Amino acid sequence: MITFKRSRFFSVLAVLGLVVGISIGILLGYVFWGRDQGAAPAAAEESGDPVTRRYDIPTEGFPSIGPEDAEITIVEFSDFECPYCRKWHDEVYTQLMTAYPNKVRLVYRNLPLTQIHPQAMNAAEASLCAGDQNAYWKFHEKLFENASNLSDDLYASIAADLRLNTTTFEKCMNDHKYQSAVEEDMQFAIDLGVQSTPTFFINGLAVVGAQPLSVFQQVIDEELAGKIP
Repeated sequence: MITFKRSRFFSVLAVLGLVVGISIGILLGYVFWGRDQGAAPAAAEESGDPVTRRYDIPTEGFPSIGPEDAEITIVEFSDFECPYCRKWHDEVYTQLMTAYPNKVRLVYRNLPLTQIHPQAMNAAEASLCAGDQNAYWKFHEKLFENASNLSDDLYASIAADLRLNTTTFEKCMNDHKYQSAVEEDMQFAIDLGVQSTPTFFINGLAVVGAQPLSVFQQVIDEELAGKIP
């Protein structure tokens, strides 16, 4: 028979309570913040250690905001028509960038879920066409502001409002100049095992879903402190 001293017994209970509390917190995060579809990157699930596995995610040539030499690089695979992507953008993005001035670089890569979001592909192409005129992030913001009303007419209207050369913008859209680039992004994400939007990689560490600011802060703070292998 195994016996415990009373103090040790209550210490064990306290630890168990903490573990259960953390587990419930993570579960509630997924329930209330949600994901558009799917689960964690398949490769992460198969590894058995998704928390500390680092993925090699190219960032060169993709839209980014923040210092090039930032200690933390977050790659976001997202969809302009995804309600959870918009939720994260509206409720976390600005707070996150403000909380870590000059320490975080956000790289945006496209994963339009075309089977359920009919305007996601065109929205992604439109953002990159705006990027040709140095207006990517302004256009990016407008797309999320109008995520429930995406259309070709909206893209043309945003381009005009931002005083872009509308003839050049329309030609870029009509020629589908960036369709293949978006499709390459999609294929890369699929090959990696990404199954839902938004999915993030913080210095290569996967975070799935529109998680709250606290989840990102925990990973970033531990990464900055060198606590993650």
